[in-house]
Amino acid sequence: MREIPILVVEDEVAICEMLHLALSKAGFSVEVATDVRQARRLLFNRPPSLILLDWMLPEISGIEFAKQLKKDAQTKLIPIIMLTAKGEETDKIKGLEVGADDYITKPFSPRELVARMKAVLRRTSPFLEDEHLVVENLRLDLAKHRVEIAEKEVSIGPTEFRLLQFFMQHPERVYSRNQVLDQVWGNNVYIEERTVDVHIRRLRKALAEHGYDHFVQTVRGVGYRFSTRPSL
Repeated sequence: MREIPILVVEDEVAICEMLHLALSKAGFSVEVATDVRQARRLLFNRPPSLILLDWMLPEISGIEFAKQLKKDAQTKLIPIIMLTAKGEETDKIKGLEVGADDYITKPFSPRELVARMKAVLRRTSPFLEDEHLVVENLRLDLAKHRVEIAEKEVSIGPTEFRLLQFFMQHPERVYSRNQVLDQVWGNNVYIEERTVDVHIRRLRKALAEHGYDHFVQTVRGVGYRFSTRPSL
């Protein structure tokens, strides 16, 4: 199994250490955040394939954070497993109603947690281990978070990776700057539309070293598109 990125959002140090050890042994790539602010930064840099989210967090509760994640275009499809000491049926229902994919009560067995995680990943991302996007010799590996052209790795930033992923998943369609912002950055992030231009230039520069910058095309007066056809 390829290393699948997991984000643990938990403020208890002992539990963080236990989860990091157990999940790493199970073959996952683990990042840990002890609060929502740190979690957001990690999410932006490297979107995980699954989030383990504690109910009781400082400042913002796990339930409220889960609601925010499910409203954001950038994170709404990431599966969430809630971790909590709350074992009442009403609490479990509340967790599932805000968009959590599963719910596990503390204390729990690491083996059970890993099994539940794999079950959620099979259900939500059945092709995760082999998931990649390929256009001609351009290959984007979602599990490894890498871009290759003719089997040579392309140096690319996290935002440019998300841009390329979005464009490769929606070829030939033209998107305005505002639409790209909503889809790649999320509609809860307030930045200028011109920011898209900056990252488009960076993406083209990375692809230009291998002769593939022409795939990212400007449509004057409208926006951008990803296409293998010559730009008119």
